[in-house]
Amino acid sequence: MDLSSINMWAVLVATLSTFMVGWLWYGPLFGSAWLEVVGLSEEKLKEANMAKIFGLAFVFELIMALNLALFLTGSPEAASNITAGTGALYGFLTGFGWIFFALAVNSLYERRSWKYIGINGGYWSVAFTIMGLIIGSWK
Repeated sequence: MDLSSINMWAVLVATLSTFMVGWLWYGPLFGSAWLEVVGLSEEKLKEANMAKIFGLAFVFELIMALNLALFLTGSPEAASNITAGTGALYGFLTGFGWIFFALAVNSLYERRSWKYIGINGGYWSVAFTIMGLIIGSWK
């Protein structure tokens, strides 16, 4: 593992992209449906410690973006072969093939709905695709 081949600016921007995707995904696109399937309301959301939630989410998503960057560009040889397209593809495969289905397995045991699985798994599939696109294109 060679951290010198990792573009930390790309990792940071990839991390921040998850917030933009999340704002769209859990806001205008699927916000109402998500609130319904998780049993929350707008009023209940306002009671949360948003600094703690956003702060921890940033740390966790930074770790995820760095991990993806290590898979994609963790060696000089790997870094020279990654493009925007392959980064997006591998990001999608990570988000859909691993994260979506890991959430789906947990959700089955938790008796969550397919709507819940689709909303949350879909978010991670899109988020990882965009993270991979950013990391793959920014050398």
